[in-house]
This record gives sequence, C-alpha cells and structure tokens, in this order.
Amino acid sequence: MSRDDATTNETAESIDTSPLDPADPDATPAVVAARSEGEPPDTAEIRDLAAAAGYAVVGEVTQRRREDPTYDLGRGKAEELMRLAADAGAEAVIYDGGLSPGQTFSLGDLLPSGTAVIDRPRLALELFADAADSRAADRQLELARLRYELPRLREAVARDASEDVRLQPEGDSRVLDVEKRIESAERALDEIADDRAARRAERRDAGFDLVALAGYTNAGKSTLARRLADEVDDPEFGDGGGPRDADRDDNGEGDPAEGDGPLTVADRPFETLSTTTRRATVGGRRALVTDTVGLLDGLPLEAVRSFRTTIDAVRAADCAVLVVDASDDRADLRRKLTASLSAIEATDGPVIPVLSKADEVGADGLAAAVEAYEDAVADLDPRDAPVVDALRPPVPVSVRDGTGLADLADAVADALPTATATVEAPNGGAAQAALSWAYDRGVVAGVDYGSETVAVELAGRPDVVAEAERRFADAPSS
Repeated sequence: MSRDDATTNETAESIDTSPLDPADPDATPAVVAARSEGEPPDTAEIRDLAAAAGYAVVGEVTQRRREDPTYDLGRGKAEELMRLAADAGAEAVIYDGGLSPGQTFSLGDLLPSGTAVIDRPRLALELFADAADSRAADRQLELARLRYELPRLREAVARDASEDVRLQPEGDSRVLDVEKRIESAERALDEIADDRAARRAERRDAGFDLVALAGYTNAGKSTLARRLADEVDDPEFGDGGGPRDADRDDNGEGDPAEGDGPLTVADRPFETLSTTTRRATVGGRRALVTDTVGLLDGLPLEAVRSFRTTIDAVRAADCAVLVVDASDDRADLRRKLTASLSAIEATDGPVIPVLSKADEVGADGLAAAVEAYEDAVADLDPRDAPVVDALRPPVPVSVRDGTGLADLADAVADALPTATATVEAPNGGAAQAALSWAYDRGVVAGVDYGSETVAVELAGRPDVVAEAERRFADAPSS
C-alpha cells in the first residue's frame, strides 16, 4: 500500500455477489468505482445510470482521498479494484467521475485484459445514444462523442509514438480526421440552431408564447409537460429537426397522473433527448411548451456545450420552468439544482422553479425542500451563473393530484411578456380582417360593436399587439 493510501481515510470495497437479473441476460457485469475528498462517495445514482445503460453492477470500490494523478484512486485502491474486477468477472469498470485521458489508460493497463474503463461522461454518452431519436439529437451526440474522444485519441497516439516513432504519422492523421469531423458537426449544428431560431421567431409572430421545461434527469419535467399540454406530439411543432420526430415515443420521467390515459411515463434517465413541443393554454395565453433533455451532474463543459441547440430552447424561451425533485434529500437536491443552473448558464426570460412530486414529501418535507432550494441558490454567484438573477419564487407542484398546477399557470402567465391596448376602427371589411388576424393570434381580450365602429381590447405578446394596432389603424374610414 502506498504512503498516500495509508494516511487517507479509505472505505472498504463492497461486493455485490448476487446473480445477474434474469430478465436481462445480456447485461454486462461491471464494477463501480468512486472517489471523493469529503463525504464517503454515494454510488446510488451511478448504479442507476449503469443499470439503465445495460450493466449489472457486481461490486464496487470507493475511497476518500485527494486525486491521484495516475489513477484518480490511490495506487493501493486501484490494485484492489483490479483484483475485484478479476474475481467478479467484470467486463467493465464504471467510474463515478471524469477521468483524464492519462488516468483512463493507466487504469486500463492495470485492470485485467479486455476490461473497459467507462467514466461518468462516457456512460452518459452511452445513455444519450440509446435515447437519440432525431437528426438534431444525433448531431449533438456525435459532436459530444467526438469532443470526448479527441483528447483520448491524442493520448493513445502519444503512447504509441513513445513505443514506436514510426506510428506517429498514422496517429497524426487519425487526430486530424477527428478534428475535421468535429468542425463538420459544429457547422451542421450551427445550421440547426439558425433554423430553430427562425422557427421561434415565426411562432412568436403567430402569437405563441414560448415556454421551455428544464431539469435534472428524472425530475418529472416530461410528465409536467404532458399535463400542461393541450395537444400531444403535434408534428407541426416538433423540434427535433427531422422526420423521425413525428413517430417518436416520447416517454417522460416521474409518475403518471391518474386518469390521464396518454400520459405514459418511464422512470429512466434520458428518456427525453430531442426537444418535443406541444400546444398549451397557460393562464389564458396560447403557448408552445417545449420539453428538453434531462441534465446530469459531472459532465464536462464541452459535453454540455455539444447539446447547446437543445439547451438554447431554454435560454431563448419567454419563460423557462426549472423542475426540481422535492423528494430528493437535501444534498442531492442541492447538487442537482447546481448542475442544472450551471448547464443553463443564462436565459432571456424569467425562470420559474417548480418543486415537483410535492405529494410524496408532505408539508414538512416540502418545507425542507424549499429551504434546501433557497440555500443552494443563495450560495451561487450570479457572475458564474447569471440565470440566478432570473429565478422567480419556487412553486410546489404535484402532477399526480394536480396540486399547484393552477399556481404554476398563473406564475407562467405573469412572467410572460405582455402588452395591452384598446383600439377603435370603422366597422368594415378591413376592420373585420384585422379582427380575424388578431383572433388567430390569440390577442383579442374583448370586442364591443357600436353603430358604425368596433372597439377591440388587445392583450398578449407586445410585438403581436403592436402589429394588431397597426392593422386596425390602417382600416379605412369608409
């Protein structure tokens, strides 16, 4: 045992020797490893992610100590991991954290031959791959994967070249190829981002307010999106960027609301990877509600940025709804909230936090969740996460029994950009055409017909109200 291992507080390995799940005979046996400098590592989430990706966890090794530059774990604990992987017949080691390229290769060299080293970012990419179901999702996944692999390819090339200098030209060519593929993927995503920005402008011109739901994976946002929606999976408003969207089965997270037949959900990470947009009426306003990819802690910044065309739906929305799982314990709620806000960074409009699953925690649990939320937000620096300044007071919601949904609708409606005006015009064909235009865009709040004139109360998006005023003003007097 190394001197570092002898002088740090380590946890003993915990081995799960239960047989593989007979319902999934193809599950790949894997050992989980984790390290932290503070509290003992909690492997519950990484185990769930591993199971969702098709792995059967047969053991784990955890450690409390500072990072080791070679293995991340200390040398002694890394050797324990090697022995456990061999004894348990593990085909993979799933590491709860991000490993540098050098650490990945060093662990791989230490482990039994053929044992894959899968760190948290790579595991997330595997889950993303299973959920990708549109052209935009495929492009974002491709870019994230290439950005992840590039530094590891450079490390492999450097190691090969140190053993045989004749391999250097071939290695350089492989690196250049990946760099070119990254540039190509970035250009393709720029085009998709431009197309989505244009579609957002068209939707606003049509009188729709744009509301986007964001949150940590399995927080319940997809379930909430379905509950808010008037129409489910309307192909006209699909955001995925390709024809695959019209046929996709977009299951969400959380529990189904009783009595909502179409609301089928699955408690699985990353069921939502493509954005899905549905019509809704929120506080009397016509809105398009977009459900976005679930966020995850521990992803490198480059991986998060690879999914910018999805996150842009949140950043550019008129109002964002950030779903936070109130049933999480204090530490998890804080960690997941911080990860979500860090990924979003900043928004154009207000952000309404929703404490979901309020029915599961009771009054005391909900009060504790509110306190944990407020403490976490208070510790964030707006200079690092400008979105903090956009946060409105949190709204507790239960999709199961409907508690808080009316409060949420009121909060969203209050946050949307709004203008009001009263116009009067001669009651003729032009005025009726202007009135029909305003009705189509949902900005007519009231109509009063006089003997020769029509007075219209307008309320809605400022740009649409302004255009309606112009159209009524242009109506001829005779």
